[in-house]
Amino acid sequence: MKIGPQPEKWLRKKAKQGMRGYPVGTLAFYGPDDRRASKVAVSVIRYEGAEPDLRRWFSEASDVRTDPTFLSEIAAHLRQNSVHSVVMVDGIIGCPHEEGVDYPMNQSCPECPYWKGRDRWTGELDPN
Repeated sequence: MKIGPQPEKWLRKKAKQGMRGYPVGTLAFYGPDDRRASKVAVSVIRYEGAEPDLRRWFSEASDVRTDPTFLSEIAAHLRQNSVHSVVMVDGIIGCPHEEGVDYPMNQSCPECPYWKGRDRWTGELDPN
C-alpha cells in the first residue's frame, strides 16, 4: 500500500480526477486564520447515502496542508479505505474549534478572532 514519496501530489491528482465512484474521501482544512491550517477533517463515505467515517488531524506548529508527516498519514488512511474519489478544498474554511463543543452555539470562537464575521468560503468580512 505504498503511496510514494509525494503524498500531496497523490492527493491532488486524485482530487483532479473527479468523481470516480465510491468510496469517496473528503478533506477540509481549518485554521485560526487564513494562513495556517492547524486541523484537517478527513472522511470516508463508503456508498451514496452512507454516514461519513470522520477522522481529524491537528497540529500546533505546522500547516497540515504541507506537512509531509500529516499528508502521508492522510493518504495512507484513504488508501487503506480504498477510496476511488477524493474531494478537497484548496483553502482554509474556518476555525478549527467546534461550535457547541469548544465554545457556545451561535457565538464566535474566542480563540480565533480572525473568523469573527467572516464568510468561511470567501474569507471576506460579512457586511451585516
